[in-house]
Amino acid sequence: MSNMSVSQSSGKKQQSQGLSPSIFWRIAEDIPRSLQWALMIISVAVPFSIWWAASTWGGVQDVFLPSPVEVGEAFVRLWDRGFLIEDTVASFLRVAVGFFFAAVVSVPLGIGMGTFASIRSLFEPLIGIVRYMPASAFVPLLILYLGIGEEPKIFLIFIGTLFFNILMIMDAVKFVPKELIETTYTLGGKRWQVLFQVIFPYVIPNIIDTFRINIATSWNLVIVAELVAADEGLGRRILRAQRVLNTDEIFACLIVLGLIGFLIDLSFRFLLRLSCKWAI
Repeated sequence: MSNMSVSQSSGKKQQSQGLSPSIFWRIAEDIPRSLQWALMIISVAVPFSIWWAASTWGGVQDVFLPSPVEVGEAFVRLWDRGFLIEDTVASFLRVAVGFFFAAVVSVPLGIGMGTFASIRSLFEPLIGIVRYMPASAFVPLLILYLGIGEEPKIFLIFIGTLFFNILMIMDAVKFVPKELIETTYTLGGKRWQVLFQVIFPYVIPNIIDTFRINIATSWNLVIVAELVAADEGLGRRILRAQRVLNTDEIFACLIVLGLIGFLIDLSFRFLLRLSCKWAI
Protein backbone atom coordinates (compact mmCIF):
# COMPACT_ATOMS: atom_id res chain seq x y z
CA MET A 1 0.00 0.00 0.00
CA SER A 2 2.81 2.38 0.81
CA ASN A 3 4.49 1.82 -2.57
CA MET A 4 1.18 2.42 -4.37
CA SER A 5 0.64 5.63 -2.44
CA VAL A 6 4.13 6.80 -3.29
CA SER A 7 3.65 6.08 -7.03
CA GLN A 8 0.28 7.85 -7.06
CA SER A 9 1.66 10.86 -5.29
CA SER A 10 4.65 11.02 -7.65
CA GLY A 11 2.31 10.78 -10.65
CA LYS A 12 0.18 13.64 -9.33
CA LYS A 13 3.32 15.64 -8.68
CA GLN A 14 4.49 15.14 -12.28
CA GLN A 15 1.11 16.21 -13.62
CA SER A 16 1.14 19.29 -11.43
CA GLN A 17 4.60 20.13 -12.77
CA GLY A 18 3.33 19.92 -16.37
CA LEU A 19 5.15 16.67 -17.20
CA SER A 20 2.04 14.82 -18.41
CA PRO A 21 1.98 14.27 -22.19
CA SER A 22 -0.03 16.77 -24.22
CA ILE A 23 -2.95 15.76 -26.41
CA PHE A 24 -0.81 16.15 -29.53
CA TRP A 25 1.90 13.74 -28.33
CA ARG A 26 -0.24 10.94 -26.95
CA ILE A 27 1.24 7.51 -27.65
CA ALA A 28 -1.11 4.82 -29.04
CA GLU A 29 -4.18 6.88 -28.10
CA ASP A 30 -6.82 8.69 -30.13
CA ILE A 31 -6.94 12.45 -30.37
CA PRO A 32 -10.11 14.59 -30.26
CA ARG A 33 -12.11 14.64 -33.49
CA SER A 34 -11.76 18.42 -33.76
CA LEU A 35 -7.97 18.22 -33.59
CA GLN A 36 -7.94 15.38 -36.12
CA TRP A 37 -9.93 17.38 -38.65
CA ALA A 38 -7.80 20.47 -38.06
CA LEU A 39 -4.58 18.57 -38.73
CA MET A 40 -6.05 16.97 -41.86
CA ILE A 41 -7.04 20.38 -43.23
CA ILE A 42 -3.60 21.78 -42.44
CA SER A 43 -1.90 18.86 -44.24
CA VAL A 44 -3.68 19.87 -47.46
CA ALA A 45 -3.92 23.64 -47.03
CA VAL A 46 -0.23 24.26 -46.33
CA PRO A 47 1.18 22.53 -49.46
CA PHE A 48 -1.59 24.08 -51.58
CA SER A 49 -0.73 27.55 -50.25
CA ILE A 50 2.97 27.02 -50.96
CA TRP A 51 2.11 25.87 -54.49
CA TRP A 52 -0.12 28.90 -55.05
CA ALA A 53 2.48 31.35 -53.75
CA ALA A 54 5.35 29.81 -55.70
CA SER A 55 3.42 29.77 -58.99
CA THR A 56 2.00 33.29 -58.52
CA TRP A 57 4.79 35.30 -56.91
CA GLY A 58 7.77 32.99 -57.10
CA GLY A 59 8.81 33.97 -60.60
CA VAL A 60 8.53 30.39 -61.88
CA GLN A 61 7.43 30.00 -65.50
CA ASP A 62 4.09 28.33 -66.15
CA VAL A 63 5.69 25.58 -68.19
CA PHE A 64 7.52 24.42 -65.07
CA LEU A 65 4.92 25.16 -62.40
CA PRO A 66 1.39 26.07 -63.50
CA SER A 67 -0.86 27.80 -61.00
CA PRO A 68 -3.82 26.03 -59.36
CA VAL A 69 -6.15 28.10 -61.58
CA GLU A 70 -4.42 26.89 -64.74
CA VAL A 71 -4.57 23.29 -63.53
CA GLY A 72 -8.27 23.71 -62.83
CA GLU A 73 -8.80 25.05 -66.34
CA ALA A 74 -6.89 22.08 -67.77
CA PHE A 75 -9.08 19.73 -65.73
CA VAL A 76 -12.23 21.36 -67.18
CA ARG A 77 -10.75 21.22 -70.68
CA LEU A 78 -9.99 17.51 -70.43
CA TRP A 79 -13.42 16.85 -68.95
CA ASP A 80 -15.25 18.73 -71.71
CA ARG A 81 -13.39 16.81 -74.41
CA GLY A 82 -14.23 13.50 -72.75
CA PHE A 83 -10.58 12.56 -72.34
CA LEU A 84 -10.61 12.57 -68.55
CA ILE A 85 -13.39 10.01 -68.13
CA GLU A 86 -12.12 7.83 -70.97
CA ASP A 87 -8.54 7.74 -69.67
CA THR A 88 -9.57 7.29 -66.05
CA VAL A 89 -11.85 4.35 -66.84
CA ALA A 90 -9.17 2.69 -68.97
CA SER A 91 -6.52 2.96 -66.24
CA PHE A 92 -8.93 1.89 -63.50
CA LEU A 93 -10.05 -1.24 -65.36
CA ARG A 94 -6.46 -2.31 -65.97
CA VAL A 95 -5.64 -1.91 -62.29
CA ALA A 96 -8.81 -3.70 -61.20
CA VAL A 97 -8.26 -6.74 -63.43
CA GLY A 98 -4.54 -7.10 -62.72
CA PHE A 99 -4.95 -6.63 -58.97
CA PHE A 100 -7.91 -9.03 -58.86
CA PHE A 101 -5.90 -11.89 -60.35
CA ALA A 102 -2.99 -11.09 -58.05
CA ALA A 103 -5.34 -11.28 -55.07
CA VAL A 104 -6.84 -14.59 -56.21
CA VAL A 105 -3.37 -16.16 -56.36
CA SER A 106 -1.74 -14.44 -53.38
CA VAL A 107 -4.38 -15.20 -50.71
CA PRO A 108 -4.25 -19.04 -50.81
CA LEU A 109 -0.51 -19.10 -51.49
CA GLY A 110 0.28 -16.61 -48.72
CA ILE A 111 -1.88 -18.45 -46.20
CA GLY A 112 -0.37 -21.76 -47.26
CA MET A 113 3.17 -20.46 -46.88
CA GLY A 114 2.41 -19.00 -43.48
CA THR A 115 0.70 -22.16 -42.26
CA PHE A 116 2.90 -24.94 -43.64
CA ALA A 117 6.68 -24.73 -43.33
CA SER A 118 7.01 -27.14 -46.25
CA ILE A 119 5.16 -24.83 -48.66
CA ARG A 120 7.10 -21.84 -47.31
CA SER A 121 10.43 -23.60 -47.95
CA LEU A 122 9.29 -24.49 -51.46
CA PHE A 123 8.21 -21.02 -52.62
CA GLU A 124 9.91 -18.43 -50.40
CA PRO A 125 13.40 -18.55 -51.99
CA LEU A 126 12.02 -17.98 -55.50
CA ILE A 127 9.59 -15.28 -54.38
CA GLY A 128 12.31 -13.62 -52.32
CA ILE A 129 14.47 -13.30 -55.45
CA VAL A 130 11.80 -12.27 -57.93
CA ARG A 131 10.29 -9.56 -55.72
CA TYR A 132 13.56 -7.61 -55.87
CA MET A 133 13.37 -7.48 -59.66
CA PRO A 134 11.71 -4.18 -60.66
CA ALA A 135 8.40 -4.96 -62.32
CA SER A 136 8.99 -2.20 -64.87
CA ALA A 137 12.05 -4.10 -66.11
CA PHE A 138 9.71 -6.81 -67.39
CA VAL A 139 7.98 -4.40 -69.81
CA PRO A 140 10.20 -5.23 -72.86
CA LEU A 141 9.70 -8.96 -72.30
CA LEU A 142 5.95 -8.58 -71.81
CA ILE A 143 5.65 -6.62 -75.04
CA LEU A 144 7.76 -9.25 -76.79
CA TYR A 145 5.67 -12.14 -75.46
CA LEU A 146 2.18 -10.60 -75.32
CA GLY A 147 2.25 -7.76 -77.84
CA ILE A 148 1.06 -4.19 -77.19
CA GLY A 149 -2.58 -4.87 -76.29
CA GLU A 150 -4.13 -5.01 -72.83
CA GLU A 151 -2.44 -8.26 -71.80
CA PRO A 152 1.06 -6.91 -71.03
CA LYS A 153 -0.36 -4.00 -69.01
CA ILE A 154 -2.56 -6.26 -66.90
CA PHE A 155 0.21 -8.83 -66.45
CA LEU A 156 2.64 -6.12 -65.37
CA ILE A 157 0.24 -5.11 -62.58
CA PHE A 158 -0.21 -8.78 -61.70
CA ILE A 159 3.46 -9.57 -61.23
CA GLY A 160 4.18 -6.20 -59.63
CA THR A 161 1.77 -6.77 -56.74
CA LEU A 162 1.59 -10.56 -56.45
CA PHE A 163 4.79 -11.20 -54.54
CA PHE A 164 4.35 -8.38 -52.04
CA ASN A 165 0.81 -9.60 -51.32
CA ILE A 166 2.05 -13.13 -50.76
CA LEU A 167 4.81 -12.19 -48.32
CA MET A 168 2.67 -9.77 -46.30
CA ILE A 169 -0.14 -12.34 -45.96
CA MET A 170 2.40 -15.00 -45.03
CA ASP A 171 3.79 -12.80 -42.25
CA ALA A 172 0.25 -12.13 -40.98
CA VAL A 173 -0.36 -15.87 -40.60
CA LYS A 174 2.78 -16.20 -38.50
CA PHE A 175 1.21 -13.97 -35.83
CA VAL A 176 -1.84 -16.18 -35.31
CA PRO A 177 -1.67 -17.09 -31.58
CA LYS A 178 -0.53 -20.65 -31.03
CA GLU A 179 -3.08 -20.91 -28.21
CA LEU A 180 -5.95 -20.68 -30.70
CA ILE A 181 -4.55 -23.52 -32.79
CA GLU A 182 -3.79 -25.71 -29.78
CA THR A 183 -7.23 -25.08 -28.30
CA THR A 184 -8.87 -26.10 -31.57
CA TYR A 185 -6.98 -29.38 -31.59
CA THR A 186 -7.82 -29.92 -27.92
CA LEU A 187 -11.52 -29.52 -28.68
CA GLY A 188 -11.30 -32.14 -31.40
CA GLY A 189 -10.80 -29.87 -34.38
CA LYS A 190 -9.22 -31.23 -37.52
CA ARG A 191 -6.50 -29.72 -39.64
CA TRP A 192 -8.88 -28.25 -42.22
CA GLN A 193 -10.92 -26.67 -39.42
CA VAL A 194 -7.81 -25.01 -38.01
CA LEU A 195 -7.03 -23.64 -41.46
CA PHE A 196 -10.50 -22.42 -42.47
CA GLN A 197 -12.13 -21.64 -39.12
CA VAL A 198 -9.19 -20.28 -37.13
CA ILE A 199 -6.33 -19.07 -39.31
CA PHE A 200 -8.27 -17.67 -42.26
CA PRO A 201 -10.78 -15.60 -40.21
CA TYR A 202 -7.96 -14.32 -38.02
CA VAL A 203 -5.95 -12.92 -40.95
CA ILE A 204 -8.85 -11.43 -42.95
CA PRO A 205 -8.21 -7.91 -41.52
CA ASN A 206 -4.53 -8.22 -42.45
CA ILE A 207 -5.43 -9.35 -45.97
CA ILE A 208 -7.67 -6.33 -46.49
CA ASP A 209 -4.98 -4.03 -45.11
CA THR A 210 -2.40 -5.67 -47.40
CA PHE A 211 -4.60 -4.97 -50.40
CA ARG A 212 -5.11 -1.38 -49.25
CA ILE A 213 -1.36 -0.81 -49.09
CA ASN A 214 -0.32 -2.60 -52.27
CA ILE A 215 -3.01 -1.12 -54.51
CA ALA A 216 -0.75 1.95 -54.67
CA THR A 217 1.87 -0.16 -56.43
CA SER A 218 -0.71 -1.12 -59.04
CA TRP A 219 -1.41 2.55 -59.79
CA ASN A 220 2.29 3.22 -60.25
CA LEU A 221 2.69 0.27 -62.58
CA VAL A 222 -0.29 1.07 -64.78
CA ILE A 223 1.18 4.52 -65.47
CA VAL A 224 4.51 2.92 -66.40
CA ALA A 225 2.75 0.48 -68.74
CA GLU A 226 0.72 3.22 -70.40
CA LEU A 227 3.78 5.38 -70.92
CA VAL A 228 5.34 2.60 -72.99
CA ALA A 229 2.46 1.43 -75.16
CA ALA A 230 -1.16 2.54 -74.87
CA ASP A 231 -3.76 4.43 -76.85
CA GLU A 232 -5.69 5.62 -73.81
CA GLY A 233 -5.16 5.95 -70.08
CA LEU A 234 -3.92 8.58 -67.64
CA GLY A 235 -0.31 7.58 -68.23
CA ARG A 236 -0.72 8.02 -71.98
CA ARG A 237 -2.42 11.38 -71.40
CA ILE A 238 0.54 12.52 -69.29
CA LEU A 239 2.99 11.51 -72.02
CA ARG A 240 1.03 13.41 -74.69
CA ALA A 241 0.88 16.49 -72.48
CA GLN A 242 4.62 16.31 -71.90
CA ARG A 243 5.35 16.25 -75.62
CA VAL A 244 3.57 19.59 -76.17
CA LEU A 245 4.63 21.07 -72.81
CA ASN A 246 1.09 21.15 -71.38
CA THR A 247 2.31 20.97 -67.81
CA ASP A 248 -1.10 21.99 -66.48
CA GLU A 249 -2.63 18.82 -67.95
CA ILE A 250 0.12 16.73 -66.36
CA PHE A 251 -0.70 18.24 -62.97
CA ALA A 252 -4.42 17.64 -63.56
CA CYS A 253 -3.83 13.95 -64.35
CA LEU A 254 -1.58 13.55 -61.32
CA ILE A 255 -4.23 15.04 -59.05
CA VAL A 256 -6.84 12.69 -60.53
CA LEU A 257 -4.54 9.73 -59.85
CA GLY A 258 -4.06 10.85 -56.26
CA LEU A 259 -7.77 11.38 -55.66
CA ILE A 260 -8.72 7.99 -57.11
CA GLY A 261 -6.05 6.30 -55.02
CA PHE A 262 -7.30 8.08 -51.93
CA LEU A 263 -10.89 6.96 -52.63
CA ILE A 264 -9.71 3.37 -53.08
CA ASP A 265 -7.87 3.60 -49.77
CA LEU A 266 -11.02 4.85 -48.05
CA SER A 267 -13.00 2.02 -49.67
CA PHE A 268 -10.69 -0.60 -48.19
CA ARG A 269 -10.88 1.10 -44.80
CA PHE A 270 -14.68 1.05 -45.01
CA LEU A 271 -14.63 -2.62 -46.01
CA LEU A 272 -12.42 -3.35 -43.01
CA ARG A 273 -14.77 -1.58 -40.61
CA LEU A 274 -17.79 -3.23 -42.19
CA SER A 275 -16.56 -6.82 -42.29
CA CYS A 276 -14.05 -6.98 -39.43
CA LYS A 277 -15.47 -4.90 -36.61
CA TRP A 278 -13.70 -7.05 -34.03
CA ALA A 279 -10.31 -6.00 -35.43
CA ILE A 280 -10.87 -2.24 -35.17
